[in-house]
Amino acid sequence: MVLPANPRVHIAVTVGDPAGIGPEIVQLALASPLLDQTVTFEVLGDHGASRPGQPTPEGAYCALAALESAATGALDGRFDAVVTGPIHKALMRTAGFAFPGQTEFFAQRWGAPEHAMCLTGGSLTVALVTAHVPFRLVPEFLTPEAIARTGRLLCAFLTLRLGRRPRIAVAGLNPHAGESGLLGTEEQDCIASGVQLLAESSDSDVSGPWPPDTLFYRAVTGEFDGVVCMYHDQGLIPLKLHAFHEGVNVTLGLPFPRTSPDHGTAFELASKGGANPSSMLAALNLAAELARKRSPLPS
Repeated sequence: MVLPANPRVHIAVTVGDPAGIGPEIVQLALASPLLDQTVTFEVLGDHGASRPGQPTPEGAYCALAALESAATGALDGRFDAVVTGPIHKALMRTAGFAFPGQTEFFAQRWGAPEHAMCLTGGSLTVALVTAHVPFRLVPEFLTPEAIARTGRLLCAFLTLRLGRRPRIAVAGLNPHAGESGLLGTEEQDCIASGVQLLAESSDSDVSGPWPPDTLFYRAVTGEFDGVVCMYHDQGLIPLKLHAFHEGVNVTLGLPFPRTSPDHGTAFELASKGGANPSSMLAALNLAAELARKRSPLPS
């Protein structure tokens, strides 16, 4: 299905697992009067591959096929950006999906070794140094280079959106950012060096490591434009508390914009009239914004 609009920017939209709320929220978001009408959205995926609320391996195959079509279409010049609906990761493995999530899928398909998961909504933007990593393994993945790499990707994203030098804060890992080593030494051993390296290698105002329990309030109230977080839930919990229905997942570092809503398949809500399309709508509009800014249209 192709919705008529300005064909100069063309965005692929995958519905995700057809048994979840993906098909419903895509349909509702595309019908919203708040949708950016300056681009063309093309929906990929078989809406009828599963019954609502009843996920199947067949539905996972359809979801994977849509992802492959979107990834290939961008490389071929057909799509300027991709918006993805939520998938069921365990079922996707039965379809041959060998990735922790869609973030890693697009990074591999588009050849982007340096990438990061970012969520933005309301007045908060967070980027994750580690994403789909078990919590007990997080310290093993934290290095000054990984922290600086995530910060540089966040800096590029914020600069594109804001049009100015961004203010980036780096979160600590431990309570009170380690309390000078009393509650953990990762801040002294690793994170502080990552902050310094980021300051030397990016055009941004960087500070930290800051105690996580106060940092996100400071960001929401305008002191910082973005926060570099050490692990998945450190960033996602405040983001979803602050802007659950408007939050958008963005993969940083890709050659094409890729966004998605900040929630899952919600099989229990499928076709029951309770699905909220706001996050999908925000993902569509952000993809349009990023596609335009990445490749300015002729006047």
